Amino acid sequence: MPVRLLQVVRFGLVGVVNTATFYGCYLLLHRWMPYYPAYVAAFVLSMVGSFFLNTYFTYRTRPTWRKFLFFPLTNLTNFTVTSVGMYVLVEWCGVGEKPAPLIAAAAAIPVTFVLSRRILLAREQPAPAAGDPAAQEPALAPATRDAG
Repeated sequence: MPVRLLQVVRFGLVGVVNTATFYGCYLLLHRWMPYYPAYVAAFVLSMVGSFFLNTYFTYRTRPTWRKFLFFPLTNLTNFTVTSVGMYVLVEWCGVGEKPAPLIAAAAAIPVTFVLSRRILLAREQPAPAAGDPAAQEPALAPATRDAG
């Protein structure tokens, strides 16, 4: 199977897990707060999880602080599309507050894949000179070594 097709399949699996996480958080938080603040909080929590799932599982790349800081930009379009969509669905179309986030999220999937792939697989900077640890970008998680 071509690499890009595998990435699309893994992205879809991460999307299912991420959507379930988001929706579970949304429903839980919506018990104690209005729908929109619950939506925003659930979105942020699921975005952090999405970053790690996409770096390790979808694109099989190393998470770095730079990628972590840029990753929310990939979700800005997603957030805008789903936020506007959710508002329109609830306020103008009379869709219930519980199914609205799921319906609105569907429109943003292709854009999110393209942008996350661009951020998480950005070309690495030229290799730093030997013995120059300051030039390396710090990873978010400690490096692991393969046994063998």
